[in-house]
Amino acid sequence: MRRSFLLTKPPVDGTQLIRKREASWLLLVCLAATAAVAPMLWRGNISGHDFRFHLESWMDVQGQWRERVLFPRWAEWANWGFGEPRFIFYPPLSWLVGAALGSALPWKMVPPLFIWIALVVAGGSMWCLARESIPVPWASVASVLYAVNPYHLVIVYYRSAFAELLAAAFLPLVIWAALRVIEGEWRQVPTLALVFACVWLSNAPAAVIATYSLGIILVTGSFSSRGLRPLLAGLTAIAGGLALACFYILPAAWEERWVQIRQIVSDAYRPSVNFLFTRANDPDFVAFNWKVSWVASGLIVAGAAGALVTIRRRRDTPRSAWILAVLGLAATALMLPPSLWLWRHLPKLWFIQFPWRWLDVVTVAFAFFVAAAIARLRSRPAQWAITILVLVAIGGAAGAMLREAPWDAGDLSQVAAWIHDGRGYEGTDEYTPAGCDRYELPGDPDDSERPADVSPNPAPEVAKLDSDSGNIVRAVDVGLGIEAWRSTDRRFRVETSQPVTLAPRLVEYPAWNVEVNGRPAKFSLLPETDQILLPLARGRSYVQIRFRETWDRALGDAVSLVAAIALGSSVWGYRRLSMRKHPRGR
Repeated sequence: MRRSFLLTKPPVDGTQLIRKREASWLLLVCLAATAAVAPMLWRGNISGHDFRFHLESWMDVQGQWRERVLFPRWAEWANWGFGEPRFIFYPPLSWLVGAALGSALPWKMVPPLFIWIALVVAGGSMWCLARESIPVPWASVASVLYAVNPYHLVIVYYRSAFAELLAAAFLPLVIWAALRVIEGEWRQVPTLALVFACVWLSNAPAAVIATYSLGIILVTGSFSSRGLRPLLAGLTAIAGGLALACFYILPAAWEERWVQIRQIVSDAYRPSVNFLFTRANDPDFVAFNWKVSWVASGLIVAGAAGALVTIRRRRDTPRSAWILAVLGLAATALMLPPSLWLWRHLPKLWFIQFPWRWLDVVTVAFAFFVAAAIARLRSRPAQWAITILVLVAIGGAAGAMLREAPWDAGDLSQVAAWIHDGRGYEGTDEYTPAGCDRYELPGDPDDSERPADVSPNPAPEVAKLDSDSGNIVRAVDVGLGIEAWRSTDRRFRVETSQPVTLAPRLVEYPAWNVEVNGRPAKFSLLPETDQILLPLARGRSYVQIRFRETWDRALGDAVSLVAAIALGSSVWGYRRLSMRKHPRGR
């Protein structure tokens, strides 16, 4: 298939020179990513908004791997050891990568290495998209501009939003594969499905953004081609991607009724108070919002200027540039207050929380159109002068952010110590089981008003409910024999001279299966916290508490397996067909 280029590629001398030029993006992106994380090598980690959340998840997963729980669902140490179903609802790719890196390296090295990997992948994704329409030297510039664009630096230096950064790394690949599908390349449908699934498995808000972005791309492509074939092919890919990620999506969608998921958009997290340059939010949110808003303004203005230069000659502008311009315009509109009606009525759009997260899309358009506009200039000195100017501007923004960055003052060592000592860590509002008020659970070492009469380490003992006072006390007069105490499997023997009510350090969740002496047990819940209270008769009892496999998880696993086989078979089929049409010479 003939490819449309914004500029004609210069002649080359042999395939070796082509490979060297096309490999230039990798070196440039690696250097840019190294520069972005270099300050962390001597100043330590940056403890942004989500730093502790991700670190806690990585360490919790690593601990469960030691118990041979390969794919955790329950966060054992959340809510100070009472747990929460975090790993059912939070996409798995980021915490699997983080835990894997933490298993091989010291924890202080994991965050900067995670960031470096994500930035390099982002640059590679942008290279795949840009090289279709921009000459090689400037496609490499586009890959660098996207990898270390100012919004990515906001994510790294202010937010520590590792999962969103990983999802953003796949977004240009999603757009690239969608554009190829629009051009009639059905063999790219499995590719689009795979990279779309990768976004869903990285970050849920970014996945919603990617889904709506794909819709805009496919509708625009169908309109420009005056046919429904691109839309049908794209919808096939979307269905395949959702099926691939079904092992995560289905349980998260079905079981959200069991948690307080609506807390994710409560109060200051509502989209209506987080548009660009807002004044209607909490002061801390407003201060941060204005920083992001100025970054957004710079990206929008630069991207728009590049787009005007790129598409001013309609005949020379490929369809991909027009589609990307429409996508960037739509993303910009969704960050402004007039789009509030859409945020209230479009399905799951509210789940994005912050409208400025649409900068994930704007940055793709920014990198593409700035590089394309530079490539259109006729003067080589002017091209390099503007390139250097843009990179210097990004460097200046990075320096300003680093001066305000919240450097780690002990978060990493504290989280590691608390998990090692069995104390646990703070949970989340949105993943807390429906009937639980997590702020009433004991164990927070920073809150002297909260009760701390439950042992910091749940393994050696199980507390009991005092029948007179109604308080949880240590079960000193109960004989306990711990057979197993793991994150999802807790078995122990109890011997008591009188009936007692045991209180395992665990909050109720429908997936927990409680048995006494091999039979399903009836248990009650402690008011406010929904801590499990298990009545036991006098004598010996064998208690078994297991986190069972629910039907939605089993079905999700099966759908993903079938989808993987189907897409793999289609790739094999396309390759066989291609080999028949273009046999290799002997």
